[in-house]
Amino acid sequence: MEWEFTPEDVVKAHAAYPLEDFRRDLAEEVRINLGESDPLQQVRCFNLLYDMCHALATGRALEDFLQPYAYDPPTCEFLREVRPLMAANVDMLGAILQRMIMEGVEEGMPLEQALGEAASRHERIVATGA
Repeated sequence: MEWEFTPEDVVKAHAAYPLEDFRRDLAEEVRINLGESDPLQQVRCFNLLYDMCHALATGRALEDFLQPYAYDPPTCEFLREVRPLMAANVDMLGAILQRMIMEGVEEGMPLEQALGEAASRHERIVATGA
């Protein structure tokens, strides 16, 4: 995806780009790239790519993320191939997550609490499919 702002702009709150918007935009990017594929396939691909972006944005190594997919070599190959193409998305998602944490700190929460609140908010957003 391309934006008119940078991840740094998001972290510093110079640009508002909430997680829900990022997920919507990534889903649209997946839909466009998959074309006329089955809607279920689009959802599965989006979920897989989002999960990879989240893992990488939160410091996990790609090979660690791929461990549960070891039984499925084509999925691992696909993810290894698209990883470089997802670099900007990983960076932006990382910035969004940092901003979520910083919002808690700016509200006066201790860092650990802000981390927990951001993680809980992330889980709620993902669970609702937003």
